[in-house]
Amino acid sequence: MKEHRGRLTKDGIRIYEQSDFAGMHAAGALAARILDDMAEHVFVGQTTGAIDGLITQMVEDAGATSATIGYKGYQHASCISVNHVVCHGIPGDKKLKDGDILNIDVTVIVDGWYGDTSRMYVAGKLPRKAERLIQVTHDALFKGIEMVKPGNTFGDIGHAIQAYVEAQRMSVVRDFCGHGLGRVFHAPPNVLHYGRPGTGAVLEEGMIFTIEPMVNLGRPETKTLADDWTAVTRDKSLSAQFEHSVGVTADGVEIFTLSPGGKYHPTYSS
Repeated sequence: MKEHRGRLTKDGIRIYEQSDFAGMHAAGALAARILDDMAEHVFVGQTTGAIDGLITQMVEDAGATSATIGYKGYQHASCISVNHVVCHGIPGDKKLKDGDILNIDVTVIVDGWYGDTSRMYVAGKLPRKAERLIQVTHDALFKGIEMVKPGNTFGDIGHAIQAYVEAQRMSVVRDFCGHGLGRVFHAPPNVLHYGRPGTGAVLEEGMIFTIEPMVNLGRPETKTLADDWTAVTRDKSLSAQFEHSVGVTADGVEIFTLSPGGKYHPTYSS
């Protein structure tokens, strides 16, 4: 794999060239297309293991590589987090029930570039409470993305998300965050989904990172189960998450992981 030698900021954040964005678009498009195709496979009675098997096959058929298979011992091409699972849910044999909500998170490697995205799905009929949670989480992500432009700070992104979520009487998870991306899976900065305006590193053209807020209907605290992966809400309240990979442009932001079919939201509005 070609070594990337772009500049690092004083905060250790890599600055990519604008020409590198094409590689991120290719990786992001594959990850997004895989998640588009999963929509029809989420239904009552389906198992998360079966969904993961389909994702594994799609990655292979595309000639790409799963970033998560083998990552710190993880053995699946996706994380699938159901109901009160906040993130890092491990696919398995449990069948989805009517009204279950789930986040599917996929990261692929295409020509050395990482495409990382997640979105929410529902099995059967979407309960009203869950529908509102999903909508608030979706909108919170885009409130954060709206803050991405040179001269703003990472604190501006986190504050926009936190202020919106808490105004809806929900909570932002603080135990997990977004991250730098590009030719590596995880790199500086940590992209917090809460914070104060004007704090943190200043955004510069060429930065690439994920924004991936996790929002709980109840309190923000989480705990990690004995498998050392699965994170759940401490109070068993429902949790939702959406994630995009983005790059800072000269005057704003590019989203690398937009849904080709407009299926980024469970009601199929983009």
